[in-house]
Amino acid sequence: MGRLKLIDVEVLSVTFRPLFAAMLAAGEGTRMRSSRPKTLARICGQPMGIHVLEALSGAGVEDAVVVVGHEAEKVKASLSASVPSETKVHFVEQRQLLGTGDALSVALTVLPDVLNYSGNETPVVLVVPGDTPLITPETLRMLVENHIETKASATLITAVLDDPYGYGRIVRGKDGRVTNVVEERDATREERQIKEINTGIYAFNLDVLAPTLRRISPKNAQQEYYLTDSIAILSAMGYLVSALQIDDGVEALGVNDQIQLAEAEKQFRRRINRRWMSQGVTMVDPESVYIAATVEIGPDTTIWPGTHLAGNTQIGSSVEIGPDTRLLDCTVGDGARVSRCEGYAADVAAGAIVGPWVVLTRGAKVEPDTSTGSFKTLG
Repeated sequence: MGRLKLIDVEVLSVTFRPLFAAMLAAGEGTRMRSSRPKTLARICGQPMGIHVLEALSGAGVEDAVVVVGHEAEKVKASLSASVPSETKVHFVEQRQLLGTGDALSVALTVLPDVLNYSGNETPVVLVVPGDTPLITPETLRMLVENHIETKASATLITAVLDDPYGYGRIVRGKDGRVTNVVEERDATREERQIKEINTGIYAFNLDVLAPTLRRISPKNAQQEYYLTDSIAILSAMGYLVSALQIDDGVEALGVNDQIQLAEAEKQFRRRINRRWMSQGVTMVDPESVYIAATVEIGPDTTIWPGTHLAGNTQIGSSVEIGPDTRLLDCTVGDGARVSRCEGYAADVAAGAIVGPWVVLTRGAKVEPDTSTGSFKTLG
């Protein structure tokens, strides 16, 4: 596999430092009530973990370490098959699920030896949960920029939520600096009133990680090694902990159950539809259009309500798709029209007219500038 692209120095306008990432994807995800590992839950046609890896790639990460645990081989096989060609991803297994702090300790066995770096060149390590599919490359770049500009040893992304239930709370000192992160289960009544929450996304200097993680204790309600405890440890040792508070709390949405998965799907689908409309695709009713992240669409194409485009479907330019059409792994040539159609791995040539009420079975081909007629199954 290739390497992830480096950060654009002009975008960040800060001194370049090596950038690595650890994606924590070892948990069982029991609240999903599914036999599928949580990281592999699909959002807009792709495993949730792939969306996180693509965000890391867009942020300029050199190498990404994915910490797997539950169903480790299945997760590795699925993510490896979908990782973008320009990425370099390492997998390491957390054999005992002892918490996020322990997971990052496992990731350190794959990250570079800090002794190979010195001075201002100390690498930055982004830490991202595998269940935050809505995080964007732009926000991750801002996190790295903030981390470097403030000369912090650790920086975390926070958000203010009207209902912070379930999230760790950000505790600040009198000077406004972050001093601690308290998990919901361990928070006092006063701490639970805090609305600024921890998103679980961090930037650390590599040189502070190992000694900090060794100080974490499992003395908490879950009897786990909380990565959040690293913030209090660093602050108590006199290191600067910085915070990047984002306006859009939805971006850091963690997916822990099927309800949150559906919300993430809705938000990601809106992003995809906006992106295609910004590139010249017309959608008569975007809320009723479902486009997978793997689909390609040409300009001047019109998509009517009730359209589902999935898999590796490729749509040409000046095409009309829908209404009430579902295409999976299909190719539609320039100027074609497809309405009220179910298509599976079919090829519709340029200028062809398909439908209404047509089923294209696997391998079906519609020749250029021809019409299928109505109420047919072709294959």
